[in-house]
Amino acid sequence: MSMAILPGSTLGILGGGQLGRMFALEAKRMGYRVITLEPSPDSPCGQVADDQIQADYADEKALRELADRCQAITYEFENIDARAVEYLEDLGHPVHPDSHVLRVSQDRLLEKNFLRDANLGVTAFRAVDSLADLKAASVEVGLPAVIKTVRGGYDGKGQAVVNDLAAAEAAFARLHKGAPLIWEKKVAFVKELSVMACRGQDGVAVAYPVAENVHVENILDTGMVPARISPTVASRARAMAEAVGNGLGIVGAYCVEMFLDADDHLLVNEIAPRPHNSGHYTLDACLCSQFEQQVRAMCGLPLGSTAIFKPSVMINILGDGQGDTLYGVDALLKRPGVAFHLYGKAKAPAKRKMGHFTVLGETADAALAEARAARALLHWG
Repeated sequence: MSMAILPGSTLGILGGGQLGRMFALEAKRMGYRVITLEPSPDSPCGQVADDQIQADYADEKALRELADRCQAITYEFENIDARAVEYLEDLGHPVHPDSHVLRVSQDRLLEKNFLRDANLGVTAFRAVDSLADLKAASVEVGLPAVIKTVRGGYDGKGQAVVNDLAAAEAAFARLHKGAPLIWEKKVAFVKELSVMACRGQDGVAVAYPVAENVHVENILDTGMVPARISPTVASRARAMAEAVGNGLGIVGAYCVEMFLDADDHLLVNEIAPRPHNSGHYTLDACLCSQFEQQVRAMCGLPLGSTAIFKPSVMINILGDGQGDTLYGVDALLKRPGVAFHLYGKAKAPAKRKMGHFTVLGETADAALAEARAARALLHWG
């Protein structure tokens, strides 16, 4: 292991969103200074960081400044150009996770090929770059299917569920922008699961308990921990998550999203090489959150405990376009076992992630019932 980067040092982060904000708050609690590089002014991360370099992620002068001022660097989302990370690495400043991990995770074909080659469960898939490819995929992989852009897309953007060839051709016309698409066999799942994990510079990987997730219109709505699955499935899911980190050589926190089918088979859907929305519960239900794990990993420190204090449920707070002030927070905070997080965003358009809250309970089902009752207290105006 390389020499540890100790508190008092400065950490850099590419990206200024809510994940960067929560990372910065945890890093500062541990005694580090934080600088974010982000093009938007008054970013959620920039509000709490020690400084924000306001520049594009591809701005080499800004990247050099970030490298010169920081002892360790990470990123908060995977849609930044991997060349920015490679540029920092060429300057001799390692980024965790590195550019190889970023390139694989931001390209769905590379990601699926890695999972298949690693003998990890993955749905059938095929690259599609023409109408001829599309017709071949409909036969070789089958319908129903999900057609996705290979790069980009988030919270369901850049993809379409298709049940017949006519719908597939319409989706191809809409999504194909001169770059390949990916055709994936639609999974008949009974649960959506995810595992937050972290791998240190010494190669040791640790996994949190499995989360059971519910998405509404392709956006995470509710996450429950522990998932209501058998101990055998839970053990297998955590082992798969650790295998992903070891196979890619990840250093840092990462999330593996999975589907569970009716026969208890696990299929990996996506890899996120960073802290993840479904892991926000770790801020309140664990001694060491996913963000603290990220700090520990990038600084060469020992990883922390992944145990939970109690079962928990996390609920996202989305904007609805009806106003920018959240009402009902006082009533929410009167309820026991609730931890509230808002991200400092000035505007609350529909479907924008504005915050979340977590409820701890004696059982996962009890926490879920309390979380649903608590959400009914909130509204925008």
